[in-house]
Amino acid sequence: MPKEALERQWLKRKIEEVFELWGFDPMETPTLEPLELFAGKIGDGEQLFFKFKDNAGREVALRYDQTVPTCRVVAEYAQILPMPFRRYQIQPAFRAEKPQKGRYREFVQCDADIFGESSYLADAEVIGLSLEIYRKLGFKNACVSVNDRELLVGIPYEAIVSIDKLDKIGEMGVIREMIEKGIERDQAIKFFKQVRDLKPNEKINNIFAYLKETGFDSSWYKFEPTLSRSFSYSTGPIWEVKIEGFGNGSVLGGERYDDLVSKIAGVEIPGTGFGLGFDRTLEACLQFGLVPEFSTVSKVLVCLMSGEYFINGLQIMKALREVDIVTEIYPSKEVKIDKQLKYANKKGIPYVVIIGGDEVQAKKISLKNMKTGEQETLFIQDAIKKLKAK
Repeated sequence: MPKEALERQWLKRKIEEVFELWGFDPMETPTLEPLELFAGKIGDGEQLFFKFKDNAGREVALRYDQTVPTCRVVAEYAQILPMPFRRYQIQPAFRAEKPQKGRYREFVQCDADIFGESSYLADAEVIGLSLEIYRKLGFKNACVSVNDRELLVGIPYEAIVSIDKLDKIGEMGVIREMIEKGIERDQAIKFFKQVRDLKPNEKINNIFAYLKETGFDSSWYKFEPTLSRSFSYSTGPIWEVKIEGFGNGSVLGGERYDDLVSKIAGVEIPGTGFGLGFDRTLEACLQFGLVPEFSTVSKVLVCLMSGEYFINGLQIMKALREVDIVTEIYPSKEVKIDKQLKYANKKGIPYVVIIGGDEVQAKKISLKNMKTGEQETLFIQDAIKKLKAK
């Protein structure tokens, strides 16, 4: 509905502004991809593919994420893209989940990545961007948890997937799940303790130093040894952003994936970046009162009169639109003013312009504030100044 769509549009534009402020360019990929593009690249999440055969019998899948298709594009155009290549992407992704609050089968994902650079500074930059988005949205207590998959070398992938669920199922649940996967109990306990006791390496400390130097207080970032991320393509720093007081899990997750482009297209191009959960982020913005009040895009309704003043109304409408004031007319000149005012109230249009005999004679218009009920008779230029100031 319009109110919710305007809220989503507001959030998308705010995120785009931050992406572009940091020098990331937009990109888009197809909704439908060959199934083989995703198969064997995602890991434990492959059970959530929306996959089917098309009319020609080809196995295809709806876009599961945006990182894998982007790697395909980057490999294909590697000779003409500037490296390092910064891109952002805001498009729907599809996963065969059980729909629940903040988790849908079709959802908007916002990605930002840097390709072609293996330095920790590239990781630090996208981690900083992760935080900057939430800072610019107005959150006071967002925090990024950071780990490095290189610290998890020697831990089986099955164990990593289980440890990544620590917040949801607890320590005993993690160990139980590892045992169910065929890992012996003593080994499961050993793997969990080994991960729990990890310390940050030099790369993570350098990332934190970057965040400090670029204006983030230490409360905005921390080392989290049990963060492991379940994507099988993660190869270096991994991170998640959570918002204190928002109980619906992380709102953003990212990782370095230096081998993914090579797996997809045989071209060695390192990459690092994140996917932002648009729906969860919007829920958090609404919970903390960060979203402006929306009801309609219209700022002014010009009430049309039948008879000789009809043309005057159209002229006023034209004058307002020419100075970029969002203006609509009531699409009938036979409807009484009272009904037009009720329409403006119901839609939430803040101002109404009325022009009748008295206004035409004085070469002015009547501008009514629908919230306060105040009505003024003004020259059109004075009305424009008043509306532009709001």
